[in-house]
Amino acid sequence: MAERKQPRDIYPGGSRQNMDGMQVILAQPRGFCAGVVRAIEIVERALQLFGAPVYVRHEVVHNKYVVESLKAKGAVFVEEISEIPPGAVTIFSAHGVSRQVEEEARGRQLYVIDATCPLVTKVHNQGRRYAKHGRIPILIGHAGHPEVEGTRGQIPGPVHVVATEGDVDALDIPTATPVAYVTQTTLSVDDTREIVRALERKFSDIVGPDVRDICYATQNRQQAVRELCNMADVVLVVGAANSSNSNRLREIAADLGVPSYLIADGGELQAEWLSNARVIGITAGASAPEVLVENVIDAIAKLGPVDVSTLPGRSETVEFRLPPQLEPSRRSAARP
Repeated sequence: MAERKQPRDIYPGGSRQNMDGMQVILAQPRGFCAGVVRAIEIVERALQLFGAPVYVRHEVVHNKYVVESLKAKGAVFVEEISEIPPGAVTIFSAHGVSRQVEEEARGRQLYVIDATCPLVTKVHNQGRRYAKHGRIPILIGHAGHPEVEGTRGQIPGPVHVVATEGDVDALDIPTATPVAYVTQTTLSVDDTREIVRALERKFSDIVGPDVRDICYATQNRQQAVRELCNMADVVLVVGAANSSNSNRLREIAADLGVPSYLIADGGELQAEWLSNARVIGITAGASAPEVLVENVIDAIAKLGPVDVSTLPGRSETVEFRLPPQLEPSRRSAARP
């Protein structure tokens, strides 16, 4: 591992006042991505426009704090379309859904507002295009993850899911078969590089998306946590246990030899994690709000004096448009 930089050298003239205490360094970027911001805003605007209850299939994003906050405003979260009353306002989560789910919603005459992240929708479109051209689709991702299941259900015909090089070796597809790969958006270029290489070794006729199509937010957050590991004695990743991208951030820090822990909020902080740490790095998964990062910092401050700094990093300015049903001109619309 590369030699760690000294934080005081990175922040000349900064507010490093507690020289005998702990320093907290925040990754940049961290927390909400544009797709998550859009999904949450969709639920909030739907509640404002149509009133409660508004039904959401699956957790709109993988974070308990966010889900509970939306529940308090009148959102009702369900796992199956059959749990939603006919004709009700219904929101699909940011992870996307299969065509079967869409058909079930039409069958119950639900008023659907789709909060699928536009980058996930892009993967759906790529997969359908590859299948239309006669290629067998291979999806790099984690079987059972809502996004993966939604993507599989959006592409006609069988879709093979691989998560490791061993999965690639086990694919029962003739090597000369035309194939194409797409990826789960919460994986980065680095996550998929070796799997793509394994696919390219196995198949003689293979195509896939340009690296520019990989989710920008995933890549940026993973790069930021790598920078954080250059100076942190321990890394705390704020995020939910079922958040794929949050788990990956923790794994990256661990792979770089830095003790790392995934915590939902400050209530899960264990003092022994920080017993030998002078520099504590904090980042947050793409579905974790900043209020939870602040909550973790408050928990650390109860253990002793801290000084907080933020790494320089990429500034994200991406914004995604809301669905047409939620445009400002519809604010006075009646409940469907």
